[in-house]
Amino acid sequence: MTADALLTEARTQAERTLVGNGSSIGLLGASSAYKQVWARDSMVCTLGLMLCGEGGPDIARQSVRTLAAYQSRLGNIPHNVGFTGLPDPALIAHGGALHVGEGAPTVVVDSAHAGCIDNSLWFLIGNYAIWRGDGDLERLRGVWPSMLRALNWLEYQDSNECGLLEVHEAMDWADLFANRYNSLGPNVLWCAAWRAVAAMHRALGESGEAQQATARADDIRFKINTLLWVGAEVKKDMEWVQNHRKEWLYPLQLTATVLQERPYFLPYMAFRGYADRFDSFGNLLAVLTGLASPAQASRILDYIESAGINQPWPIQAIYPAVQPGEPDWREYYRLRNLNLPHQYHNGGAWPYLGGLYVAALVKAGRHSEAAHQLQRLTEMNRLSRTADEEWDFNEWHHGQSGRPSGFRGQSWSAAIYVYAHDCVKRGVAGVFNGEDW
Repeated sequence: MTADALLTEARTQAERTLVGNGSSIGLLGASSAYKQVWARDSMVCTLGLMLCGEGGPDIARQSVRTLAAYQSRLGNIPHNVGFTGLPDPALIAHGGALHVGEGAPTVVVDSAHAGCIDNSLWFLIGNYAIWRGDGDLERLRGVWPSMLRALNWLEYQDSNECGLLEVHEAMDWADLFANRYNSLGPNVLWCAAWRAVAAMHRALGESGEAQQATARADDIRFKINTLLWVGAEVKKDMEWVQNHRKEWLYPLQLTATVLQERPYFLPYMAFRGYADRFDSFGNLLAVLTGLASPAQASRILDYIESAGINQPWPIQAIYPAVQPGEPDWREYYRLRNLNLPHQYHNGGAWPYLGGLYVAALVKAGRHSEAAHQLQRLTEMNRLSRTADEEWDFNEWHHGQSGRPSGFRGQSWSAAIYVYAHDCVKRGVAGVFNGEDW
């Protein structure tokens, strides 16, 4: 099979896997596990679902209806929603909650990760992606109150009112990992969410609110750069820090002295502490959404290549992996043998992150490298643990051996492949392209 034919086959298989994970309540996490609508997963998958010609957009819209129906009383979007049996679509049509009575399915709203913060962040971005795909202002108006409630909940996660989100440990996408406080990934999403909200305000004819939302996004970008970038690319206004965010002085002085410079955003800054490692999700998203300047994006992408973070597959979740005995090691990393070094969040290679890597390369104008990494990502998704099958679209792979792990038929592995394939084909970064970004 030629390289082009393989890409075509991969796109077909990815769409088949993705749409096949649709249900009457929306997109399920995987065909082999995660039989719930996960807010994070389903909203990430809008990037691919809106590119699927048959059924994908409807699945994305149904996921939104289910998640909005079980929004918490304070406005948070649930981590995931499942049922003892899949209901008829009519039961949750038009954003209505399931009526749980005799003979009706039992609703199960996850509480194990109830404090996860990116559920609501991705809900805002996912609805933006749907609107960019279908231009349906009537649908947008219908879900807008739920979006504003989610935005309000997120505002209260800025506990010290510094402008950035303060995130509890293990409460972003890496929900068994020790990122915490002013962590990179959630705050890059926070900036992107405000840009998305600004664009949707404009679409709804609310120009004043759009300007305020854009100003919020710009402020978040300024503060992420001030706090989490160590290097000459960012000229830090220490007088502003002294006058407005005095608690940042010590960690900023510490990183400037100890680290001097790094070719990436730090994964988090806690109270008088920080971590020094490469967080792929946060850095790739910073490139993809334009939060990183061209000079920063160049350093980030060069570092991925020079450090071999895109080996054996694109791309490891973090680098280097956290080892037992290090400050960020937690005994809960041993849960189900998941987060040992080079596995799962602790340096495992995730196909969905690989798709974001391809898209980030496109965003940075590195089109030939993006095409090369898409070919490698294709082989990664094709790999199976059984000799008589292929196109597993596994959840994650070991960060050293490359062996597939987790569950096969993962929705976001398939969805972000579709998105990455489209980015390479069209030469633009999809919804993160244009004046909004």
